[in-house]
Amino acid sequence: MVMDFESTKNYLQLLDELKSKSNISPVISKLEDYVRVIYQTDLEEKYSKPMFWIGMYIALASLYCILAMVADLIHGLRSRKLWFPCKYFTYNAFTLTVIAVAMKLPVDLSSPMPGEVDRAAKLGSVAFMCTMMANLLPCLATMDNNALLANITALVVMVITLVVNVCIQIQTGVVKSCGVDTLYNIKDFIYGSCDDDYELVIRIYTEEIWTSYSTIATIYVTMLLVLLIIHVSSSLAILKSKQIIESKYQQGHVKASTYLQQPAEELLTVEKLKQHVSNYWIMARSSSPQFIIACSTTTTASGVICALSTVLYILTMGWKVSELEEDHRSDYKQSMPVILTVQCIGVLVGTVAPLSRCFASLSFKVSIKSIISKVFKVETYWTQKLSEWKDGSIPFLFRSHKRKVVLKSLRNLILNLCIKLQEGVVVVCKMIALIPFFFMICFLYCFCSSREKTENLEGRAYVLKLEDEAELADTTLKGHLNSLNRLIQKSEKEQPKTLMNLISTKSTIGFQGVQTFDNNDRDCWSLVVVTLTTIAVTLRKIKEVEVDRLLKSVRESLEYVTLVDKSLHATGDYVNIQKAAERLWQEVDVSHKWLGISLKDIASQVITTACQEDATLQIVQLFLEKANNKIKGVQSADSGRPNGDSEFTYICANSMSRITEIIIEDQKESHKKSFDELISSRIADVMGACLTNLPKVIATKCHTSVIEKREASVQAAAKLLGETKEIIKTLQDPSRLAPSMNPDDLPLSET
Repeated sequence: MVMDFESTKNYLQLLDELKSKSNISPVISKLEDYVRVIYQTDLEEKYSKPMFWIGMYIALASLYCILAMVADLIHGLRSRKLWFPCKYFTYNAFTLTVIAVAMKLPVDLSSPMPGEVDRAAKLGSVAFMCTMMANLLPCLATMDNNALLANITALVVMVITLVVNVCIQIQTGVVKSCGVDTLYNIKDFIYGSCDDDYELVIRIYTEEIWTSYSTIATIYVTMLLVLLIIHVSSSLAILKSKQIIESKYQQGHVKASTYLQQPAEELLTVEKLKQHVSNYWIMARSSSPQFIIACSTTTTASGVICALSTVLYILTMGWKVSELEEDHRSDYKQSMPVILTVQCIGVLVGTVAPLSRCFASLSFKVSIKSIISKVFKVETYWTQKLSEWKDGSIPFLFRSHKRKVVLKSLRNLILNLCIKLQEGVVVVCKMIALIPFFFMICFLYCFCSSREKTENLEGRAYVLKLEDEAELADTTLKGHLNSLNRLIQKSEKEQPKTLMNLISTKSTIGFQGVQTFDNNDRDCWSLVVVTLTTIAVTLRKIKEVEVDRLLKSVRESLEYVTLVDKSLHATGDYVNIQKAAERLWQEVDVSHKWLGISLKDIASQVITTACQEDATLQIVQLFLEKANNKIKGVQSADSGRPNGDSEFTYICANSMSRITEIIIEDQKESHKKSFDELISSRIADVMGACLTNLPKVIATKCHTSVIEKREASVQAAAKLLGETKEIIKTLQDPSRLAPSMNPDDLPLSET
């Protein structure tokens, strides 16, 4: 507080000194009029002290946007999608809020920008906004209708606000303001110390500043508005294009499902599965909403606009680079160079993806004749949604016929205007798209030779096209197939070897151990595995190394066993049982407890003088006793149906009670095997019987009804095929072949 209002104090002291002099009273009275102005200046300087931290906050928000764009670039390169789909940098409430923070400088109406760094940073923020909008365009295709409407509305409000504020600043001179020091320097440089030309220097320099910065700002504002129009235009096309693609996908789904149909006695082999996954892979890749939008003319036009804004930004920075050193005198202080640097990096890095998408049309077979002939042709999906709105009915809240006629006429007039505007936007975008197209033609003609055609003609039958005459290029189709092969080969390196060893060494022919559970109420596969593993870990005869190996194999198996449970039977009480199995496994694997009871405590209750076989029998009997006690405790505490923790306890205890009873009876009939061998064999049999359903799970995961999740679902199926390829072959080996068992073969426990 000592330094606050220092200028005001000094000025008042000066007045006091002057008052002591004689014959200067008129001058003092005039000087006293400036006290309020100087005080107001000091007051504003005090209030502007936090602006440095606000500037750093702007830089941090900009940095987040840059990192998200870089993550998308890395993701695109790793997945070999050079049209760079939006995965991390997407429209949502958080991203829009961060962008709004990063755009604080352009919407700041009052803070003067006297320094070159200040003005360059303000204009650079608008260029950064152009870059971000061009990057974000394809992610509109990943949203459902409600999310699309919400995000587009928010974007329109943000951009319109930004544009209006920049226009106001152009008129008020905030964007072109310069400091008094700068004017004096220019005056002395041009005219020396001649005071007569001072006003002329101020006027000339001010007009120069106004002309340069206002022109650049006007160009950026125009680009922002064009990009906003492109976003709205693309959103209207997305709504209809998804419906067209969905209709064609359903036809392809019927065709692919027919291929998979086979006689009951035939197995779904790995080769058939791979072909089935390949068919859905091609359908999902070619019908990806982001891929379709990335190849559209609006995305190409946005890439060209982004490139032009970057070129203008580079020229502006190059023009002023000699004047940018330490020339930051706004309220944001030293944060301005940080903002300028961060957003400059963002403009340069963010241009890569939009510029690359300009050439995404190479994914289709194109020719000069076909491109030129389509320039003035507007496809129906661009305007069909507007036409549907025009032909639709409006629910009126009043009965007046005249009002209804007026409102319908007004609606039709507005929508007709929107249709014409949409057609005009598409035509203009197609004309802009000719710029990179001719660059591509020249490059391919000079440096690229003729290409080979893919031999997978069957795969081409599953390509989904938005336009019937648009053919996917051979190299693109071959790239899709190669990416599938790479994913499967990479997944093969992650095969669960410990699980495969357990099934191959411990399971019986035909998985006979599962048959012992046939005449009793059952749980889902995963709960049976977890319950048997709990008993096996507690048995003292199993060595510590064997316990670790068993736990590792169960960890590997539960990933696939749970997937089988969720994929083939995920309704009703099964969901609760599956959740109970997952929760119980965490308790057994991490805490080595069963329903809060330490496994060591159970093992310590065994009479040590007993023989080994009697000791293991005692452990099984102890589990049976404790399970029955848990069941009685739940039944006495809850008069109705158990829920919450009591339901979890009842499900797990009921499973343990029935399984221990079965094990005891089974061991009496099989005297050749010890308890630990018997339980290990049963675990392997249950795992093996469950995993015979993997081909069906893989085939099921290939298809999903949600278009935005389709590609990810097929990718998960391909990864699962690669990881379980050898397991499927092992389970389908004639020496251990057994009929495929579904979760229906294990009835629900009565809860």
